[in-house]
Amino acid sequence: MSEAITGDPEIPVVVDNPDENQFEAHVDGHVAFVSYMKHGDTIIFTHTEVPKELQGRGLANVLAHAVLERARAEQWRVVARCPFISKYIERHPEYRPLVRQT
Repeated sequence: MSEAITGDPEIPVVVDNPDENQFEAHVDGHVAFVSYMKHGDTIIFTHTEVPKELQGRGLANVLAHAVLERARAEQWRVVARCPFISKYIERHPEYRPLVRQT
């Protein structure tokens, strides 16, 4: 079962699709997503993908914000193997405390 994690009507809804291990935003018939692996209280973000048709709309930022807010709400530790998520955390230091120290 998917679960919505954003609700602002101006921002695409991001849903968790645990069957596919990804958070998704469905926009104009396309799907942008962040792939993940879950291990206990740790979530590993592995890949962010925005279809060519949706690029330039800030959708990757919307996804990153949504997944990190979900991680904060669930008290998950974050491992950012995805370069985009890693850079997003660098640009938004409020998410640094979520990062699992290795």
